Amino acid sequence: MTLMASHPTAATEPALLNIAAHLPLMADRRPDQPAVIHPQVGAHLTFRQLNEECDRYAWGLSRLGVGHGTRTLLMVKPGGDFFSLTFALFKLGAVPVLIDPGMGKANLLGCIEEAEPEAFIAVPVAHAARVFFPRAFRSVKMAVTVGRRWFWGGPTLARIREAIWREFPCAPTRANDTAAILFTSGSTGAPKGVVYEHGMFAAQVRELRDFYGIQEGEVDLAAFPLFALFSTAMGVTVVIPDLDPTRPSQVDPATFVATTQQYSVSQSFGSPAIWDRVGRYCVERNLTLPSLRRVLMAGASVSPPVLERVSHILSDSADVHTPYGATEALPVSSITAREVLRETAVLTRAGKGTCVGRVLPGISLQVIRITDEAIPAWDDRLVLQRGQIGELVVKGPVVTRAYFRRERDTTLAKIKDGDAWWHRMGDVGYLDEQGRLWYCGRKGDRVQTASGTFFTDPCEAIFNQHPDVFRSALVGIGLTGHQRPAIVIEPHPGQFPATADEVTRFRDELLQLGAAHPVTAGISTVLFHRAFPVDVRHNVKIARDTLALWAAEQVR
Repeated sequence: MTLMASHPTAATEPALLNIAAHLPLMADRRPDQPAVIHPQVGAHLTFRQLNEECDRYAWGLSRLGVGHGTRTLLMVKPGGDFFSLTFALFKLGAVPVLIDPGMGKANLLGCIEEAEPEAFIAVPVAHAARVFFPRAFRSVKMAVTVGRRWFWGGPTLARIREAIWREFPCAPTRANDTAAILFTSGSTGAPKGVVYEHGMFAAQVRELRDFYGIQEGEVDLAAFPLFALFSTAMGVTVVIPDLDPTRPSQVDPATFVATTQQYSVSQSFGSPAIWDRVGRYCVERNLTLPSLRRVLMAGASVSPPVLERVSHILSDSADVHTPYGATEALPVSSITAREVLRETAVLTRAGKGTCVGRVLPGISLQVIRITDEAIPAWDDRLVLQRGQIGELVVKGPVVTRAYFRRERDTTLAKIKDGDAWWHRMGDVGYLDEQGRLWYCGRKGDRVQTASGTFFTDPCEAIFNQHPDVFRSALVGIGLTGHQRPAIVIEPHPGQFPATADEVTRFRDELLQLGAAHPVTAGISTVLFHRAFPVDVRHNVKIARDTLALWAAEQVR
């Protein structure tokens, strides 16, 4: 499949500040271009069909009582219905509530109860959960089943769908109106509902399109559903990959590569765990993916070997990008694999942290002194000098202002600055003399000893250089301020030490490696773990708090 591309112009921007307003524009300009392709179910929608389905659902939902501001929990698998329903809710001015289903039953039910959705649109298995766990869903007044309804009430999606298409007028939302509530995965603390505003969505579409040069008519293999919504708004065809969004590390690389080739995919945004598998698969078979113009990886630091492998399978004109950000602020900065491999990887291996590039236009970023306390108001005296590791804070049009009904979390994460707000990323790092941002780990994962502070990313990069190490995790054992730093090692498959002698040899080699660098010279405890606990969304963020508890048990 080859699609013609064109650059967007100011004249093609929608008149309304609503991400759904992009859809009728694309339906008018590119009516026959595929908008969503779902190879696994043999279905696809053109931009005209997607816009019309969106309108049919919007009319049906409005008859049920869904309207401006209606919080609507959407639990639908990626595909045509997901895109049609999400944009229908945006057109209505309703507020989609999106929660990662892989966060575990207790967290999921807690998020639903906290969000208090008034409407619920979901697949049958989610409706079954509503029956068996009614407390979490007690706020739901309207329920729609996507698929076959079993033993509960309410209409099906097929029933509410308007038979005859007529245009649904897009709600005239304003910049500060709530557009959606997106829950964090809970990989770096309790899951929290992040309040997105319509002005933020508009800024994100604009920033992502302009910074990465994304053009209408491109094809996106969408390994991260939220980013796929932006792709659709930008006039990009979205191909749904054959993978479980909650288990990206288990992707079948052969199928992923075949889909890329079949549809001449030009971009893909996904977890480094996906591209680690895909890169290895292609390199081993001497395969290349010449249609790809850009690969974007996010969710955690990406190791230079992964960047090198993926770069090897792309054309000379393509590149790999690793944008830095969070659910609360995206995108913040970005760097290409070329710059990493040419300049910064050697510094990462020396324990300087991971360079995540230069801050994007429109974003203000500062490095401030580290504290776990709330900061009620901005003060320039908080700012550290270049080169000093501190807490990262950002401000700009793509930065959220609050968590949903989490006043304490909002107070801890936001700093008021006149009429604006800084968001505390929860990360530590520094700016170098060239103005590039270096990531040094999560603030909550730092290890505070009597003699100083150890940061995870610089330390782990040292131990990760051992050829038998798949990944490592720095954890602290004991009370804060008097912690004992320990490095936990997950060896490559087949390399786990099986005897006491092998443990001693492996440990001695690691300690020798650590002793050669100032940032790790003070680490004398080494533990081996067969499989690290990781986050559900990207399968790459290490649950260091869980590992710390395990480590404490091992050294008793």
